[in-house]
Amino acid sequence: MKWGAKYGPEYINRLYAMVRRHLRGEFRFVCLTDRSEGIRTEVQCLPIPDLALPDGIPERGWKKLTSFEADLHGLKGTALFLDIDIVIVGDITPFFEQPGEFLIIHDWKRPWRITGNSSVYRFELGAHADVLASFRSHVEAVRKNFRHEQAYLSDFIHRQGKLGYWPADWCRSYKYHCVPRWPLNHFRAPSIPEGARILIFHGVVNPPDALVGERNDNWRHMLPAPWIAEHWVE
Repeated sequence: MKWGAKYGPEYINRLYAMVRRHLRGEFRFVCLTDRSEGIRTEVQCLPIPDLALPDGIPERGWKKLTSFEADLHGLKGTALFLDIDIVIVGDITPFFEQPGEFLIIHDWKRPWRITGNSSVYRFELGAHADVLASFRSHVEAVRKNFRHEQAYLSDFIHRQGKLGYWPADWCRSYKYHCVPRWPLNHFRAPSIPEGARILIFHGVVNPPDALVGERNDNWRHMLPAPWIAEHWVE
C-alpha cells in the first residue's frame, strides 16, 4: 500500500523484484495506491478503499485497515501484506505455509504485550471484514484506546482467538537486530541476523539511509550496510 509522495515508485518496484526472487511459484502482486506513476507493469495498481473517517480526523496510518474490506476489488485467496520499506533477504515461501488463521510479527520491544507489528501479516481476503466495520462504527473509541492501527488490529483479532505470530527469527528489526549495540555500533557494520527472511525498517531509518549509514540525533550511530544494495534492488 502506498499513498502520498513520501515513498517513490522505486520502493514498489524493488519490493516486487525481491518477492519475485524469494517466493517460489506464481503469485499476484497488488499495490493499493493513489499514485501509479512509475510503477512497473507486473504490479497491479488498484485504488485504496475509502476509510470513511469523519471530517477533521487525521488519517495517521489507519488506511491499512482497508485491506480488510469484505470485497477488496474482487480479490480472493490468501494475502501476505508487506510494507513497502522492508528488505527481503531470504525465502518467503514459508510465510504462505505457516499454520494459522491470522499471522503477524510479534512486537520486539515489548514482547509481553499481544501487539503485533503490521509490516508483515497474512490473512484470507474478505475473512476479517469485521475489523474494518467495527473501526468505522467506533472511530472515536478506537482512536482513544489505541495509538495506531496495529495495536487495534492485534487486540481485535486476539479477542477472537485468531491471532498468531511468525517464528521470531523470520522478521527482524534493522534497528534492534542488525545494528550492533553501543559501543560496537561505532566499530562494527550492521549485519543480517541468522535465520532472518525479512528486515523491517521502522522509525526514522529506511533502506537508503541504512545503505550509506548515518548519525541521527533521533537514533543511534550506524555504519554503512553495503549488503543492502544486493537485496534492495530491481
